[in-house]
Amino acid sequence: MPMRTECKHYESRTYANGDAVRKCNLDLAPEAPWRCPDNCTRYERRLADVAWVHSTTLTTPTPDEVPGLDDGTAAAVLDAAEDIVNAIGAQVLAEVEAERNSKKRRWFRRKK
Repeated sequence: MPMRTECKHYESRTYANGDAVRKCNLDLAPEAPWRCPDNCTRYERRLADVAWVHSTTLTTPTPDEVPGLDDGTAAAVLDAAEDIVNAIGAQVLAEVEAERNSKKRRWFRRKK
């Protein structure tokens, strides 16, 4: 099943350089941006376009399907990449917080 763009959990964002992200906000589409699960239990049709602001930017087309979607190897690669990012997430956050705290302490130091 292709990505269900009418699902309220689907998100697409295009950046200034032309790159686009297409994803399920609930992380239930392991083969995003190409496919949603056939029988997704959390599928909910998006409400009518009430109070939405639409831009004039055209979205980039969905990328062609990659080999391995049918046998699950593409999903396995995407899961492995996500695991790598998640594994360093706490470390990166700790480093950023330490840098922020260091800058705060320097601001409060008195000059002698």
